[in-house]
Amino acid sequence: MASTRRRPARSRVWPKIRLLLFVAVIAAGATALYPVWKSANPDPPDLLVRYRTSTPATSAVAKPSLEVFNKTDEPLPLSDVTLRYWFTADDGASYAFNCVNAAFGCSNLAARVVEPAEPTETADRYLEIRFTEKAGTLEPGANSKGIDLQLFRTDHKQLEQSDDRSFDARTTSYKEAEKVTAYKRGVLAWGEEPDGTKPDEAEKTKAAASEPLPAAPDGVLFDTFDYLGAKDPALFKHGWLVRTSKGGPGIENTWSADGVTFPGDEGALQGGQVLQLRASTDGTEAGTKQASLGTAASKFREGTYAARIHFSDEPTTGDKGDHVNQTFYTIGGKGSQYSELDNEYMPNGGWGRPGPKLDTVTWHDHETNDRVYTTTNKSLADWHTVMIRVKDGVVAYWLDGKKLFVSSGKYTPRANMSVNFNHWFVDLPFKGDRAWDMKVDWLYYNANDTLSATQVQAQVEGFTDNGMNYFDTVRGS
Repeated sequence: MASTRRRPARSRVWPKIRLLLFVAVIAAGATALYPVWKSANPDPPDLLVRYRTSTPATSAVAKPSLEVFNKTDEPLPLSDVTLRYWFTADDGASYAFNCVNAAFGCSNLAARVVEPAEPTETADRYLEIRFTEKAGTLEPGANSKGIDLQLFRTDHKQLEQSDDRSFDARTTSYKEAEKVTAYKRGVLAWGEEPDGTKPDEAEKTKAAASEPLPAAPDGVLFDTFDYLGAKDPALFKHGWLVRTSKGGPGIENTWSADGVTFPGDEGALQGGQVLQLRASTDGTEAGTKQASLGTAASKFREGTYAARIHFSDEPTTGDKGDHVNQTFYTIGGKGSQYSELDNEYMPNGGWGRPGPKLDTVTWHDHETNDRVYTTTNKSLADWHTVMIRVKDGVVAYWLDGKKLFVSSGKYTPRANMSVNFNHWFVDLPFKGDRAWDMKVDWLYYNANDTLSATQVQAQVEGFTDNGMNYFDTVRGS
């Protein structure tokens, strides 16, 4: 009998094929729908930012206060985080920033105003905030606590914040703020950028400035005087005191906060702000105001003191001829510990000696007039780098990198001192209104090293390039 080959039953094959087709269709559909699902169900953020403010839309200063939360199960170094507060520049104005308060210290924070590559109507600038390693690490679930900032025009005109993307006058208590963006190691991790980019977009956005912020060096004070005015809370938080107390030198009991201002100045570093000290008078004691700003702490002794100062040979208003004294000095101690190091510029002279002249003076005893000094007889009507270097019992005074005078022996500091800038009248030789201005671009102090003017300038430029406009890591006495 002839054998026959049995064919597979179609009823057994087609169910398998249909199942494979069904699985393929489902997989294709799921792949196509995944972006939609992912958009509706994003991964939890690594961090989030909360925001509040205390200013109305029209204000002299923007006051964003920010908190950063670690939403991961791993510690988050704040140095990995960059924040951006987005706003619009009114009339193309230039802006300045300062930090009023931070739990980890304003010395561990830096910021700069940046123009984005693709500006929008509500964001043609952003304030970029970064942190050093010394700002610390957020443990899982922890937050940075309030970071209180100020942003203002260098011409001190009113801000109009209603068109600023990150501003919300209604948010007077902390709330999550997706219009303040945050980046983790340069990658967008929180918020929505002005162009609509979100953290879970297919192509994550790299922040333009994701390089680590260097820590402020130990034993250094640096300040570029980015402040609103004599009553700016940041000024006092940063350790400065505006003198209004009685006494001398000059015309006694005439020290006033009115002459302490912080205008923008084209001659300032990077076109920023300066400390301006105005001495004004009508020729009478009652009509005289002198100006002074100094550190609250007396914690400075050995090391390098440097300041970029604009001296004036003529008054800003009124007739010239006053015996004004424009000073950069340190002072501290009493009795046998009294210490004082002076730079005194008198464009019209004083005390019977003609000007213009710069006296560089080391004091041993103020009551007995025991001091040593030298006089540089020339006009200094411009910007100059003025330095004092103290090391191993020797004090050296420098002007624009040139050594002027050296004192030693008993004519060296015996106590820690404060650092001060004063502008005052030696006497009042004639009547009439006049006002004199002295300006300071920046102050630098290094407790560890005696540096050249070139080395100081290089450090100053490095700090400001990184947005480090203030820090103080000098230990107190």
